[in-house]
Amino acid sequence: MTAPLTLAASAGMGRGQALRRDLAVTLGSLLALLAWDASGADLPAARLFGSARGFAWRGNFWTSTLLHDGGRIAAWLMLALLVVAALRAGAGSAVQPGRAARWRWVAVMLLAVLAVPALKRLSLTSCPWDLAEFGGVAHYVSHWARGPGDGGGGHCFPSGHAVAAFAFLGLYFQWRDLNPRRARAWLLGVGAVGLAFGGAQLVRGAHYPSHTLWTAWLCWSICATAAAVFDARRSRPA
Repeated sequence: MTAPLTLAASAGMGRGQALRRDLAVTLGSLLALLAWDASGADLPAARLFGSARGFAWRGNFWTSTLLHDGGRIAAWLMLALLVVAALRAGAGSAVQPGRAARWRWVAVMLLAVLAVPALKRLSLTSCPWDLAEFGGVAHYVSHWARGPGDGGGGHCFPSGHAVAAFAFLGLYFQWRDLNPRRARAWLLGVGAVGLAFGGAQLVRGAHYPSHTLWTAWLCWSICATAAAVFDARRSRPA
């Protein structure tokens, strides 16, 4: 009796530490993002790559075709591979997630993929390339401003393209209890690809830095919340 109770207590302590760590990362990154927004650094960042003639990298092969169009295709292929892995998975083990766990995380990642575009539909913020100083017609307005739009097309906040990478943060949470090394690799890989996607959109004039960072935060928050819910369900007595 003592050994199972000890293992259960240790698992509970591990889950508690993970929950506190996730909460600290979520709140800390939220404060950092709010500080970025308050600094007004988005527009100066866009000015590094745009002028009255627009954004020179807008139609560039590397940013427009490879990282934008190719990135979207790669994301859907990756999601298809995860669905295939879930279909082929067994009951799971101490080192491999089972079929049910894989399907849960596919659902969470799909939720992130759908949540960001849904928020974009509510946004009045236009993209940098829509601003008058970059050859468009809009004027700069914070994405937190409510009321009349900025005179442009709107629906640009947060970054819908960055979610093609950051939605896969769910793979970090899926693996971190089973294979911490693989989980960290996913975390670093997804973060790097997401920042590459965001950087491409910045130089193209499609998004401000905050648009990408808020997408990352939203995806992290969705995945961290799901992890907390899944852990709570596992810890309930049978």
